[in-house]
This record gives sequence, C-alpha cells and structure tokens, in this order.
Amino acid sequence: MLNGFWGKFGKRFFDVALSLAIVASLWPVFLVVATLVRLKLGSPVIFSQNRLGKDAKEFKLYKFRSMTDARDSNGELFPDDVRLTPFGRLLRSTSLDELPQVANILKGEMSFIGPRATLPAYKNLLLERYPERFLVMPGITSLPAIRGRNALDWGQKFSLDVEYVRRFGFMMDFEILIKTIPVVLGREGIEMPGQATATRYDHQDNEKKD
Repeated sequence: MLNGFWGKFGKRFFDVALSLAIVASLWPVFLVVATLVRLKLGSPVIFSQNRLGKDAKEFKLYKFRSMTDARDSNGELFPDDVRLTPFGRLLRSTSLDELPQVANILKGEMSFIGPRATLPAYKNLLLERYPERFLVMPGITSLPAIRGRNALDWGQKFSLDVEYVRRFGFMMDFEILIKTIPVVLGREGIEMPGQATATRYDHQDNEKKD
C-alpha cells in the first residue's frame, strides 16, 4: 500500500491542500498565538529542534514555544514542570503549539498523519527495534494519538506506529483524522501520568514491557 496511489500521490496532495487551507483560514490565529508567546514567554517565538523523519533522516521541526528559559544559579535549565507555565500548558493542551508544523508539511518533511517525529538520539535504537516506522513521513497526529496519546508508554506508541505502517492506506488515515478531532477537543492524554511533559524514551524499561 505504501507504493499505491494514496502513498505516492494522494497523501501528499491532501497534505499540501489542507496546509494551504489552514494557513489561509487561520492566519489570524497564528498571529495572535505568536504575539501572546512573545509577550508571555519571550523570544524566540518559534521553537525548533532536530527530529528524525522518513528514512531516519534529520530535519528541523517547528513549534510555538511553550516553555521559558528559566535557569538555576549554575546556569542550568530548570525541569520542564517548572518552565512550563499555565499559558504553555494551554498551548499544549489545545495543540496550538503544533500549528507551525504546517511549514514542515509544505516543505515535504512531515505529513498530517504518521508516526511522531522522534529525537535523533534514539535513531539506532529505533532502527534496530522499529525500523518500519521510518518507511513513512512523521505526522502531527498518529495512531497512538487516538489510542491514548501520552497516557501510553513508549513501547506501546512505537508498536502502534508499526501497525500504522502495516495498515497504511486512505482508510487508515481517514480514521485517524476523524478520531483526532474529539481527542484534541477533549484534551485527552496530553501528559504522561505524573509528568508535566512526555518522558524520554528509556529502551531498557520498554524492553521489559514489550
């Protein structure tokens, strides 16, 4: 199915068309959010970070900034739960922080639907254990997003990513897109239990759980 019509042409056409529609219709939202981020969190407004894309190639992912740069007396950044302000939590819970990723989609680095883009530090581990997830472009929403989001552990998320690739097709993407709407509106699974943000991938813990 990866080499079928949807994989070769349809999905990319859909991504570009929807991205342009979002930019054209929601540009006031982009402007308001950017202004609020600048006023409440400072510069830079856009947070960028290297992530792994299709074929495990690195690209720079964009998000609206949601945390401060508060540091301790030694110049070290405070933990995420300290730097994540109520405003930042609001951005994340509404997924507004992810709006700049339409730029990644237009550049051909991401899709609306696909495995979440992971950190380069996990490249070798993921290529060894879950290589199939790199056969497609990463997405803003995914199969794990509608099956529990950050309430899932990493092993569950990566296994669902592999399931997505194996079931790849229009109907799979359509199901995820439709089911993402109530998940976002209901703000389900925003945080991992007991964590302000998602924990880092610990492959040893997940090997015990898998």
